[in-house]
Amino acid sequence: MKKSGPAFRCGECGAVVAKWFGRCPECQAWGTIEEVAAARPSLAKVVAGAPASPARPIAEVDVESARAQRTGVPELDRVLGGGLVPGAVVLLAGEPGVGKSTLLLEVAYQWVAREDSPGRALYITGEESAGQVRLRAERTGNVHQEMFLASESDLATVIGHVDAVKPAMLVIDSVQTMSSPAVESSAGGVTQVRAVTAALVALAKERGLPVILVGHVTKEGSVAGPRVLEHLVDVVLQFEGDKYSSLRLVRGVKNRFGAADEVGCFEMVEEGIVGVPDPSGIFMSNRVEGVAGTAVTVITEGKRALLGEVQALVANTEAPMPRRAVNGLEASRVAKVLAVLERRASLPLGKSDVFTATVGGMRIIEPAGDLALAMAVASAKLDIPLPNDMVIIGEVGLAGEVRRVGSVGRRLAEAARLGFKRALIPPDSGRLPPEIRATVVPDLRTLVDTLSKR
Repeated sequence: MKKSGPAFRCGECGAVVAKWFGRCPECQAWGTIEEVAAARPSLAKVVAGAPASPARPIAEVDVESARAQRTGVPELDRVLGGGLVPGAVVLLAGEPGVGKSTLLLEVAYQWVAREDSPGRALYITGEESAGQVRLRAERTGNVHQEMFLASESDLATVIGHVDAVKPAMLVIDSVQTMSSPAVESSAGGVTQVRAVTAALVALAKERGLPVILVGHVTKEGSVAGPRVLEHLVDVVLQFEGDKYSSLRLVRGVKNRFGAADEVGCFEMVEEGIVGVPDPSGIFMSNRVEGVAGTAVTVITEGKRALLGEVQALVANTEAPMPRRAVNGLEASRVAKVLAVLERRASLPLGKSDVFTATVGGMRIIEPAGDLALAMAVASAKLDIPLPNDMVIIGEVGLAGEVRRVGSVGRRLAEAARLGFKRALIPPDSGRLPPEIRATVVPDLRTLVDTLSKR
């Protein structure tokens, strides 16, 4: 029999190749191919083993032990699908300084502080000392006798703490700092992170212990470490936020126990982090009325409708290359809308500086904000304010037509709740709430011509 040679495997996606490559042929990642011991071919048949428990009809399987337990943080429970499921492993990833540790301290405190608390919470920190975490917990008011804290980076010691404390929830901050003595690799390496995560997943399933892992992100914003990390865990959450804004979003990326498109809103304050059940107030606060260049739209984040304000400033310039500044919007989408305005709606913008931005730290990348952006630019160029009680929803096509978007009825219901009376919407938008008067807009030229005649 021919002897098998060495095998090589990608630490990012797990693909096996015959020889070493500088770049993985599957996931295109650089420097992730590593040599592994080749598996010896086995000619023996697999012998059937006795199952630990017999298979049962699915209707007879007990589900009460797998019911989600609320964390005490409603915005996080919304994203998780009701709370933490016993034995679930949650990976929370985000950029440095966004507030991951602050959020999880709040979660651990609310977990043990409520009257129907399931039990203790154990917080393991591998990046800070226990004293540093205690200072933060004291500043944010998250100190409780049933919260246990340890500063460890050795996986075996962490499991020892779990045996001693017997917690009902375990927080690991972060998984990249943990190392297993059974793996010959440095902490944070691909092999080490994979082994640590697999061990923690096995621990969670064996004991029915919900585990929350903090994960670092790369400069591209994805979870650092091998891609298999996201396949091992049950829930992947992305913690997003701008350092110049107090708003934070927890976005579901993967969820085996609920919807994967939910979003939770939080606000960073001096006392820590608090949930924001009605975030539209942040985006619409201090709105200046009667000023040209502002328009209100409604976007959807998961199942939640959020109102946001788009602002534009158009100023004539003698420079050969007019400026195009964008903040909070997608630059390529803004460029497309400006080109459609000039070509299809005959709005001269070639000799004007155009500045566009959102208010309150909101980021709008949804196509439903195209029409509001176009009207804000047209209003600024013509110096004609838009009505204060109007919301504008719709996608703008390259031919200047206004295209249909989803969930228009839900968007207008949220606008009506906040006091808006009128709306500009695309054709065929379905059933609309009676509290708001909607006007169908077929194309962008008609709308700009109507605005210029006011």
